Amino acid sequence: LHPLHPRRRFFTAPVIACLFFIAAVAWLGKSMAEGALRMATPNTHTRTCTPQGVQTHLRRSVDMRATMESAPKVDIPDISKAFKKIFEKNTLEYPRFRSLIGETPLVDLTMMANPKVEGVRVLAKCEFMNPGYSIKDRIVEHIIDEAESEGLLKPGMTIVAASSGNTGAATAMVAAMKGYKAIIITSPKCSKEKMDAIRAYGAKLIVTASGLKPSDPEHYMNMEQTICESNPSYFGVNQYDNLLNPMAHYETLGPEIWSQTQGTVTHFVAAGSTGGTLSGTARYLKERSGGKVKVVMADPIGSIFYEYFKNGQLCDPKPFEVEGVGKDDIPGAMDFNLIDDAVRVSDCQAFKMCHDMARQEGILAGGSGGLNVYAATQLANKATKPCTIVTVLPDSGIKYMSKIYNGDWLQKCVGMELPGDDSE
Repeated sequence: LHPLHPRRRFFTAPVIACLFFIAAVAWLGKSMAEGALRMATPNTHTRTCTPQGVQTHLRRSVDMRATMESAPKVDIPDISKAFKKIFEKNTLEYPRFRSLIGETPLVDLTMMANPKVEGVRVLAKCEFMNPGYSIKDRIVEHIIDEAESEGLLKPGMTIVAASSGNTGAATAMVAAMKGYKAIIITSPKCSKEKMDAIRAYGAKLIVTASGLKPSDPEHYMNMEQTICESNPSYFGVNQYDNLLNPMAHYETLGPEIWSQTQGTVTHFVAAGSTGGTLSGTARYLKERSGGKVKVVMADPIGSIFYEYFKNGQLCDPKPFEVEGVGKDDIPGAMDFNLIDDAVRVSDCQAFKMCHDMARQEGILAGGSGGLNVYAATQLANKATKPCTIVTVLPDSGIKYMSKIYNGDWLQKCVGMELPGDDSE
């Protein structure tokens, strides 16, 4: 484990200290044994020139050899070779970059809310601290590892992923780490920063036309299946319907939240896109708490999830600017049975929260993080008794400098003014 990594413990120094202690004890034991042997052996260095002295010297030499032959042998281990091997080899072990996925910090954002009662806390998982700066690293690693173990993905094959951006970047990153080629398909809504990152990892990027309906074969979500079916050497991530997606969060994100809150979490708030984060984490927390943890879905205005959850109806989607959450159809990885309530959040509310977090907490989060935190703070403000509300910050605001944190884009696309400079 890396000695400088904030989430890793470093044990090399204590191990070396223990080895030196063992060496010292062995050396002391050897010295004591040799000393005892010398004391038990007659002195052979008596010098005399008389015949009697010569006879005495010879007699003592014979007695010494007999004593040494009959003396018990002391088994003194030779540790010099072991220590030579230890110090010839570098005892420090360093992680590969891909091993740093998960175990992200949980931070307190209660100050972003105005709760009416004491004991209400808002906490957020900093998923932008994953190697690829997003929560999607978790599912891509899990899906690819499982595909390799089952023989579905082999050396020389190409990984294909349809994505609104983050899963594509994570796929391109993991593919580069493991030596695969990657093809990523996205829509024009994807930010320039995420597109550039995908290309930087060496993947081929396909950007589809805008405004396509989910049923259109050229829709970015449908192109992945089409490409993979026509190329046997291609492996599709299929994040929207792949149940390994929620399983990744069931096995990692859920347990981390439970452990970091020491089982005190009462609410989990998150938006849905594929449904993996929401469904996998919700299932784990509900199982572990005996159904006590309440799950609230935050949904951008324009997405179809809110209406489907409330009324069971599929409405017509409308445009919205928050990336990576909300949808225009129902993915197979989403389990609405695990959701207790849903709230709607506008683009302006989500983006304003992004700027508030940056200026008050120094957290530069993406739009989905602003949406999640806004929904979590609204729940905290309405709480009538102590509770611990946990949400996620799915990605970094660095991925949206040309959009969320750009005044011209905010004004043009959202009708929102960039917050003023309060430094003076």
